[in-house]
Amino acid sequence: MSNTVIKVENLSKAYQIGEFSTGTLSNDIQRWWSLMRGKEDPYLKIGETNDRTTKGESDIVWSLKDINFEINQGDAVGIIGKNGAGKSTLLKLLSRVTSPTTGSIKVKGRIASLLEVGTGFHPELTGRENIYLNGAILGMRKKEITKKFDEIVAFSGVERYIDTPVKRYSSGMYVRLAFAVAAHLESEILIVDEVLAVGDADFQKKCLGKMGDVSKGEGRTVLFVSHNMGAVQNLCSKGILLQNGKIIFSGASDRSIEKYLLSNNNISVTEYDKVRYGSGQIKVIYIEIKDKNGNTIDQVYSGQDFDIVLHYQCPIPLINVHLIPGIAISDKFEAPIILHHSRLNGIVFKKTDISGSFIFSVKKFPLTPSTYNITYSIYDSGDCIDSITNALSLQVIEGDFYGSGEVAPSSNAFFLIDGVWNKN
Repeated sequence: MSNTVIKVENLSKAYQIGEFSTGTLSNDIQRWWSLMRGKEDPYLKIGETNDRTTKGESDIVWSLKDINFEINQGDAVGIIGKNGAGKSTLLKLLSRVTSPTTGSIKVKGRIASLLEVGTGFHPELTGRENIYLNGAILGMRKKEITKKFDEIVAFSGVERYIDTPVKRYSSGMYVRLAFAVAAHLESEILIVDEVLAVGDADFQKKCLGKMGDVSKGEGRTVLFVSHNMGAVQNLCSKGILLQNGKIIFSGASDRSIEKYLLSNNNISVTEYDKVRYGSGQIKVIYIEIKDKNGNTIDQVYSGQDFDIVLHYQCPIPLINVHLIPGIAISDKFEAPIILHHSRLNGIVFKKTDISGSFIFSVKKFPLTPSTYNITYSIYDSGDCIDSITNALSLQVIEGDFYGSGEVAPSSNAFFLIDGVWNKN
């Protein structure tokens, strides 16, 4: 299509671990001869996918394997996945920092990349000189760069040190200037890695706002790698989820984030052999946390909707009871933070089957990132039937609670409240 700016077909990248020789002179000559003829390296065929959780037998690892996707002009795409999934390798290939082992990349337009602290800057040159150098690399004339110069310096906040060699900059100053250059110079595609994490919170917010302007306001294409799901959710309309060097999902950013959280789910349910209290007429056998699509997850983000499901067994079906299930959420010091039971909603359950579940639907989860514990209890008119303290651990990660791009950080404050500031 005419508005496709990046097209990736059958892209793979292999790296050799340890010794770079094949081990014999004859094999090295065969490898060299294959490369000279433009053929695939015959000794890469023994490679393995990049699964760091298992010990492989080959010294060749595929950081990326058979990647295919297209990105259109003006798309803001979040590339997400665990450490080692291949995200940074993909951006380096797209930025032409390294070459693919197999496959092709077709790009329409100029690319400005911010991959690592120091990428694209010459340490001996001043900030001013590096701005002009980066512009020249993008094919811009000196007059065009000068027109943008004051805006770049103002955004970076390093005016005082603009004529100082960048090798004397702190990592934060380096990133501020590098991002300002990448975002303001005339490129059609902006690629940004997790490097923004080096900056302070205010500057990160400023960068996310600028990337939003670049994509939505200027119609430029943005590729963004981050572990901050709130930032990805707010900035990006599309997402690519990588796992062990392969794309396991490509689509809307919300769905990509859900798939990512689900892929981190190592323990789908918690079964109970802990100390329990109550008469035992009902026993909760396990708890699940489920997202809005019914997937079992073991971590949630601030502002997410999800269900806490208490699966129970009841040896003898109960009738004419007044059952009140409830949960308590406490912090890592076991101080209670949230208490809720069904009677607060005016709900009392009058009977049970032999097995079933109580479901507590949480709307816009209000806690900041941390690890919490869930205690559950089931009462019958004030008498405890079943209860386990700290039955389940819940990991909460950053999320865009307010839908503003401002992500609530981990702090001593637990609660997020849904309110809006105004001024008369």
